Amino acid sequence: METKSIKQTVTFEAPAQKVYDLIMDQKKHAAFTGSKVSMSKKINGKFDIFDGYCRGYNIELIEGEKIVQAWHFQEEGWPEDHYSICTFHFKPDGEKTQLIFTQHGVPEHKVEELKSGWKQFYWSPMKAYLKTGVKQASRMVTS
Repeated sequence: METKSIKQTVTFEAPAQKVYDLIMDQKKHAAFTGSKVSMSKKINGKFDIFDGYCRGYNIELIEGEKIVQAWHFQEEGWPEDHYSICTFHFKPDGEKTQLIFTQHGVPEHKVEELKSGWKQFYWSPMKAYLKTGVKQASRMVTS
């Protein structure tokens, strides 16, 4: 299977720890995604997001700075035993945070779909949640 990588940089109007917590705190993660979330905060701990559409485990966690996780997506053509590696690197910039995101090992035929998916189901809802503090209505549609 041919794989490719995704790299995206997003700026959030919030301190790095607050952005980190949106991903790692299961209640906050559930609030911005509008879905059930189970999220371990331990190395090798498991997570399950969007009602099982995304699952995986933690590889490296540096509080407020970096998250490295193995992600599996329930997608057509995504092998059951295949995980991509997602790295969330948080760089403080005054009162803002620059998130440098990379995802390695994405099946080639899913790259464009996942590029837009991160923007639609993560970055935009995270920004909206940070502004309003309320749950967003957008839910991931699984196929």
